[in-house]
Amino acid sequence: MDEQQQHTLISRDTGKSPRLLSQPDLASFRSGNDDEGGLELGKVVAGLRRRIPLILGVATVVTSAALLKAMTSVPIYQAGFEILTRPVTVEAQVISSLPQTLTSKEEPQQRGVDLATLKLLRSPKLLDPIVKTLKPKYPTLTLDSMLERLLVTPLPEVQILQVAYQDPDPNKVRDILNALKDAYLNYSLEERLADVRQGIKFVDTQIPQLETRVQDLQGKLQTFRQEYNLVDPDAQGQQLSAQLGSFTQERLQTQVKLDEARSLFTDIQQQLAELPPEAVVDSELSTYPRYQKLLDKLLEIDSQIATESSLYLDQSNNIKVLRDQRDNLVPLLSREGQRIQSELASRIRSLEARNQALTDTENFLNLRVKQLSVISRQYTDIQNELKIATDNLNQFLAKREALRIDAGQKQTPWQLLSPPGKPKPSATNAKRAVLLGSILGLLLGVAIALVLDRLDSLIYSPEDVKNATKLPLLGIIPWIPKDEDLGPPARLEWLKQLGKIQLFNNGKTTLEEELFQAYKGSSAMEVFRSIYTSIRLLSPDVPIRSLVITSPDTQDGKSTVSTYLSQAAAGMAQKVLLVDLDLHRPQLHERLGVSNMLGLSDLITNNLDWQQVIQRSSQEENLFVLTAGHLPPDPIRTLSSQKMKGLMEQLEEAFDLVIYDTPPLVGLADTALIAARTDALILVIGLGKSSRSIVGQAMEILKIPPTLVLGAIANGSKDALAIGYGSRRRAFR
Repeated sequence: MDEQQQHTLISRDTGKSPRLLSQPDLASFRSGNDDEGGLELGKVVAGLRRRIPLILGVATVVTSAALLKAMTSVPIYQAGFEILTRPVTVEAQVISSLPQTLTSKEEPQQRGVDLATLKLLRSPKLLDPIVKTLKPKYPTLTLDSMLERLLVTPLPEVQILQVAYQDPDPNKVRDILNALKDAYLNYSLEERLADVRQGIKFVDTQIPQLETRVQDLQGKLQTFRQEYNLVDPDAQGQQLSAQLGSFTQERLQTQVKLDEARSLFTDIQQQLAELPPEAVVDSELSTYPRYQKLLDKLLEIDSQIATESSLYLDQSNNIKVLRDQRDNLVPLLSREGQRIQSELASRIRSLEARNQALTDTENFLNLRVKQLSVISRQYTDIQNELKIATDNLNQFLAKREALRIDAGQKQTPWQLLSPPGKPKPSATNAKRAVLLGSILGLLLGVAIALVLDRLDSLIYSPEDVKNATKLPLLGIIPWIPKDEDLGPPARLEWLKQLGKIQLFNNGKTTLEEELFQAYKGSSAMEVFRSIYTSIRLLSPDVPIRSLVITSPDTQDGKSTVSTYLSQAAAGMAQKVLLVDLDLHRPQLHERLGVSNMLGLSDLITNNLDWQQVIQRSSQEENLFVLTAGHLPPDPIRTLSSQKMKGLMEQLEEAFDLVIYDTPPLVGLADTALIAARTDALILVIGLGKSSRSIVGQAMEILKIPPTLVLGAIANGSKDALAIGYGSRRRAFR
């Protein structure tokens, strides 16, 4: 099948008898009609909106019953008082201030009015004495009845305890609250005194142990000092450190001197061994005065010999004398050098001995410092232990004195913030009853509404129509009241408001004409124009010439849809014939205000010309009507006759569009018979009228080929608003 054939829904044989094709896949026309899902929120809200009167009725009944019960019941009097509690007991404060190493216990947690205290405040230990005291005055008072009416509420953030009591007898409320106040305050005092006594007992058991500990540490410190001859290890350590520094510095200086002496000795020894005495001029020996004096004398004689040699011969007496003097000085100079060497060697030995002594002393001091560090650490540990033990002992002694002072006081640790007030009838009973009744009534009403909506099989929304039929939704017709609902004048005014137009009666038009003109100008007519436009677009190449309008059941509004759809098509320059094929309950003649003396049944029975029977509508120039006529005894025989078939072919040739208003599908074969001879069919489903079972049966009938179903129309939607550009334009004016 080519593209043109895919878009063509209907083909014709020789331009006369229409041949219907199988129903095509209109997936492109459908939009989200297969969304079934489960329980959708929109459906639930719509169901609740439909049953708002039921919900409000149930809520009103339940609220009234609750209010009546509250008003007729015996008044309950209530009063209360408030107590400021202390978050921490005295014992906890004492124990928490002690070191954990001494108590060998975990630090106690702070305790306010916790769950255990609340249970104790409602326990027979505190309430039985009150019951026994008030029993002679109130014989019906028991522990169980008192617990039922007693309310104890702690406020941990502000450390306040609220106590309330309620009872039909205001005197009983006052007496019980006063007894509770005294009992709770006395309980707090007894608890505090018990805590104080327990604290004193605990402190008394710890003080002897601490005293023994202090004495042991003091003896240990004394023995340690005597053993190591210590008074102050820190001062002695500083002294040893200073001595060690001094000896270290002196050893370094001696080492430097020793190195210098050794170097000097080596240099002098080398010079005296390798050079003649007169050559040693700039050596280290020049620093010694005696050697330098002899050397200067030798140099002077050498100078004289040099001078005399220029005047005298070597054998002269002057020269001999000078040479003798020189020979005498050389041994002296040599002996002086040896003496210097001996002196340096002696000095080196002395420095070496001193350096060794200083090294030994330094090593001794280092060892002493190391020993003293260990001794000092032990000494400090003993002192710290003694200080801690002494501080703990002093704290325990101070706490014992403080606890003894607290034990003599009678002031209660809990303080009364507000005394018991005057019992007043509880004004919240009625309010609470109304509030709870309203909530319960609304919940009950919603539950009943949901159950009824779940059991209700009627179709209420366009989504229900799509889910039930699986057909494209061609349009949603807004709800229009009938004459019997509002009356013609009120219906006319309603239509004017729907279209937001102003009509003026000039006195020449009838009320029915005004109704038609109002509906024609309303936004509802725009829906029918849109539906007809969609029908034409479905088959642009081969236009639809015959169309069946039907519904699953009565009261769906098929005749209304047929009427206004034909008017919409006629208003779009189409020559339209509206045929009333409902030969069981014809209605079109009444709706359009035409005569039903001659109609379709008369044409078939009496062989009349159809042009003599068809009537022109006074509402639209291009709209013609063929009424049902007299009701035949067997409508199906009439519709299945060859005359009927020929008549349908003639009408289709004469008009642009023939619309057949047929009976409901379920229970009658008329529609299925006629639909087989027409181009297409549209199914009208009235919202709130048809049930899902009836719609299901109708869809099964439509499965019989060759019926072509263009789609469904949802009729009577109360949620549909004014649509169309024209209606908004009028509203803006």
